[in-house]
Amino acid sequence: MPLSGCIAPPETVLVTEVIDGDTITIAGGDRVRYIGIDTPEIHPQVEAFGQEAWQANRELVEGKRVRLERDVSETDKYGRLLRYVWVDSTMVNAELVRRGLAEAKAYPPDTKYRSYLEQVEAEPKRAGRGMWAK
Repeated sequence: MPLSGCIAPPETVLVTEVIDGDTITIAGGDRVRYIGIDTPEIHPQVEAFGQEAWQANRELVEGKRVRLERDVSETDKYGRLLRYVWVDSTMVNAELVRRGLAEAKAYPPDTKYRSYLEQVEAEPKRAGRGMWAK
């Protein structure tokens, strides 16, 4: 008999490719766009700190099993899954912000961690770290 009201277990997947600072490909071929952040681009042109954001994302998740957390939306207009990405107890979205390689950016309605990401962003901005360098 199914249990009503149960929360689905966290979705754990293998990262097969890191596309850029805020997008990955997971086993099965789906692309995942990190919620609540924006990193400098590396396609079609490399923006300042785009390469660093991509490398940091690779270091954090490439070839690893990650936990995906959904907010409100399932996908974006490009068909990418929208998720917060966790490696153990580290939210990768926030770690990239902490390193100064991503900007906290709200995309309603997916704003569960908006305040947290903005708080994390304050320190690298103050310190002039990464993309916040003067």
